[in-house]
Amino acid sequence: MKTRTMAGLLALALAATACGRSTDKAPEQAADVKTDKVTGEITVWAIGEEGKALGAFTKEFEAANQGVKVNVTAIGWDVAHDKITSAIAGNATPDVSMIGSTWAGELAKTGALDPTPGNLFDKNAFFPGAWQTVDVNGTAYGVPWYVETRVLYYRKDQAEKAGVKPPQTWEEFRTFVQALKDKGGASKGFNQSYTQGAAWQEVLPLIWQSGGEVVKDGKYTFDTPEAVAALKQYQSLFTDKLAPTDTPDGAFPQTFIKGEVGGFFSGPWMIGVLNNDGGADFKDKFDVAPYPAGPQGRTSFVGGSDWVVFKQAKNRDASWKFVQWLTDPKVQAKWYTTVKALPAVQAGWDQPELQGDEQLKVFGEQLKDAKTPPPFPTWEQLAKVLEAELEKLAKGKSTPEQTAKAIQEQADTIGTGL
Repeated sequence: MKTRTMAGLLALALAATACGRSTDKAPEQAADVKTDKVTGEITVWAIGEEGKALGAFTKEFEAANQGVKVNVTAIGWDVAHDKITSAIAGNATPDVSMIGSTWAGELAKTGALDPTPGNLFDKNAFFPGAWQTVDVNGTAYGVPWYVETRVLYYRKDQAEKAGVKPPQTWEEFRTFVQALKDKGGASKGFNQSYTQGAAWQEVLPLIWQSGGEVVKDGKYTFDTPEAVAALKQYQSLFTDKLAPTDTPDGAFPQTFIKGEVGGFFSGPWMIGVLNNDGGADFKDKFDVAPYPAGPQGRTSFVGGSDWVVFKQAKNRDASWKFVQWLTDPKVQAKWYTTVKALPAVQAGWDQPELQGDEQLKVFGEQLKDAKTPPPFPTWEQLAKVLEAELEKLAKGKSTPEQTAKAIQEQADTIGTGL
């Protein structure tokens, strides 16, 4: 998922066991699917800009599978979660649906999702961090579709003026931002998220980079020395007046385009936004770089979207064959050229459509070390807690220690939902 809980190339990334998921429930078994000859209609729900583009894109699948009709309904990210959960409650699900990358655990707990058939999908074909998003207690529910991760965007022209290069470490990062502000002309420093929407996606990488985890032994773990160290790093930009806490709604990314802020963390979709909003010349004024490394590396956040098939699907075989088609490397590469969504399948990055783009390569490298939050049923609820506490921290209303304790107390009350 994009900044919503948005959106990798995790060839060497951490396995699902790194999240410390509970294994006290036996894995659900998935039935094989027959896809040699499929016919009939498939009802599909797809979200956001991807949903708007998917209907026309599926004509190629229909042409290759005569007798199959794919009916795509596009829905907005703002209503998608509630629409899907309401459909489950009312036994009115489509055959197939796109879901956010942190929703699988919640939806799987309802019993409405069909386990991923092993005869169609090899999890090793996907990047490990992406596969984590569908792995719930050892059973896969759905498959990853596209991925995104966060990297450092910066004003290349301001960095050159300030005489600094992209930072390699946490310490260099603060020096880098200070130079952009003092010498490069970025009067407001760095745009670091601190309100509802994206802040937790910028703090989780810091926890991982400091050697911490957000889950251990099946429980949330936020009140740890590693989490406190991450929160101190996050808060430091605000306390050092290197990141504003009074940015008006809707002002960003124009503040970056105008040069008021010299950098921010975000996903690949921002390249298109900046190129469109900044004008023809702006593409030469900014660049991207991997996350600065913390004490234990430069791990980033991986989000994106997954596909699921519901147990009540009226056309199960055709539904899974459609999902299989969407995850074919060549189709993944073609989809990238359509909406700039990054392939979740490793081989998709070897296709010609993705070669030769230097900025895209940065995302590819970063995604080799990227992780996802655990697919716990309560993650969306906990994310709101994180957002509220991080805003207090950014505005100086709490300390890193107090923030870690407050998050942990609420996390203990909420539980994992498993």
